[in-house]
Amino acid sequence: MPDACSHHDQHLHHGLKTADLGPALQAAEARCTAVQERLTAPRRRVLELLLKADAPLKAYDLIAAFGTDGGSAKPPTVYRALEFLERLGFAHRIESLNAYVPCRLEGGHAAAFLICDCCGEAEEFAPDFAAQLSAAEAAGYTVRQVTLEARGLCAACRAS
Repeated sequence: MPDACSHHDQHLHHGLKTADLGPALQAAEARCTAVQERLTAPRRRVLELLLKADAPLKAYDLIAAFGTDGGSAKPPTVYRALEFLERLGFAHRIESLNAYVPCRLEGGHAAAFLICDCCGEAEEFAPDFAAQLSAAEAAGYTVRQVTLEARGLCAACRAS
């Protein structure tokens, strides 16, 4: 979280804790198996770190936290894992923050985030882009990916 946020204790923490982490990783494993992909140990570790986090993580945060014995990972290992997780819809990259978050919604969808300028929290929500995507399709354009980033203040930061 940015240093400007002096009211950290007033925030909801979105990271999964131990009890919820196992089922989330098992669900990811099942989704990989269904599409004939593998959730290798490095991919699983990066997903675990994203799921545990309370805020978006930069790749170098993931590299530093990767080793369970306190050691860091080699950058290509983490970047390849992030590429895989994005491709399969397990993670999203927030361009303006150059950071990653786990996907909190099921299935393929346009990614949309409310990003707090004070605390750095990024909350995913499901926008309705149906009309815009239909217009793009009518114009002969195939949309591959949509990401919306709206910046402002979260409820906790606004209240402080």
